[in-house]
Amino acid sequence: MDRLWMTAAELGRGIEAGRIHPVELAEAFLAAAADHPEGTRIYARLCPTRARTEAMAAAERAKRGLRRGPLDGVPVSWKDLFDTAGVATEAGSALLKGRVPAGDAAVLGTATLGGLVCLGKTHMSELAFSGLGLNPVTATPPCVNDPAAVAGGSSSGAAASVAFGLAPAAIGSDTGGSVRIPAAWNDLAGLKTTAGRLSLAGTVPLAARFDTVGPLARTVEDCALLLAVLEGGRPADLRGASLAGRRFLVLETLALEDLREAPARGFEEAVARLARAGAHIERGAAPEVVEAMAMAGPLFTGEAYATWAGVIEGAPDLMFPRILERFRSGASITAVEFVTAWQRLEALRAAWAARTAGYDAVLVPTSPILPPDAERLLTDESYYVGENLLALRNTRIANLMGLPALTLPTGQPSCGISLMGQPMGEERLLRLGAAAERALG
Repeated sequence: MDRLWMTAAELGRGIEAGRIHPVELAEAFLAAAADHPEGTRIYARLCPTRARTEAMAAAERAKRGLRRGPLDGVPVSWKDLFDTAGVATEAGSALLKGRVPAGDAAVLGTATLGGLVCLGKTHMSELAFSGLGLNPVTATPPCVNDPAAVAGGSSSGAAASVAFGLAPAAIGSDTGGSVRIPAAWNDLAGLKTTAGRLSLAGTVPLAARFDTVGPLARTVEDCALLLAVLEGGRPADLRGASLAGRRFLVLETLALEDLREAPARGFEEAVARLARAGAHIERGAAPEVVEAMAMAGPLFTGEAYATWAGVIEGAPDLMFPRILERFRSGASITAVEFVTAWQRLEALRAAWAARTAGYDAVLVPTSPILPPDAERLLTDESYYVGENLLALRNTRIANLMGLPALTLPTGQPSCGISLMGQPMGEERLLRLGAAAERALG
């Protein structure tokens, strides 16, 4: 099998067995990224010197029987908002052009100690503030299913690097859907972790109370292994995972409204397959979601603008106007509004927890729309605003409610199904995801 299309776990097992040499593996991915016609739209910059050095160290450990974990020696890509020592980290924005951090982000440092090999930094939505992946300032990565469409954001290049065979897995971030949307639109698995589970130190922020780190990969197994190496822990045990007797709630509030034909069909067919695999499916409402969603403006844009106002207003002409407008929409949010909204959100989270306590997971279509046309997004402002809001609507539920969430491909191109779990319940969610993945085929 072509190693460029193997899962991260398969590559790790190949290294363990001595069939795959980490240096040859890194060189294969570096060459593929450099030679691919879309490579410069996917990677903002490669890290060949670092990758080769880390791969050589992994090879020596493998030779001595001292591998640090199942992914030791496996290369991955990193979204360009994770600090990399001595390598530019610009978060898709001309505002940060030439920004070269002195040290690694905490999760990158932990992953490096665990043996992951850093291939390079991937393009993204400007300052991570869009679910579409459109970025005329740096580059707009392609969607694997539609060359005219965007890849989803903000971890757009992260998803494309895996979908186009230029990395076996990628590390992205998710504030309102930025791991799950591009994962779904490129037929990948993507894990949004609970806020606070993984360190944000050395990560360019958007809205720190919602920002999370998470993997995009070909399988749930890869996501489980990557979560473990990102925090220096033990991976979830996926053996024997089953859907038999599991209770799932299909969320009818907001999440099923305005679904385009393909996402609706992919979701319903996926739910039917989960039921055939033994899951008990119920459908129900959660009114607290409506109230929480109405507060998203103050909560997200208020913090984002407060974080970036000084930088943005120093050179606003450097920004993509749509992103600039979105940041500036938070300028009028008062401290009273922000604090009051957070206090109310905590009460709504408690209501959600009580309502969903009897279920193993809550199911929603990952995105109600297919990847939009990139050219039209550039020229039609109302289309851009409408598609961005719809793209982020379903994924944002997990961010607002403080949940981990896992998106899986449904078999319908660019259509994902998401399982939302309980806070800090990633291991249980990943077990459910492994069983669901088998049921979905």
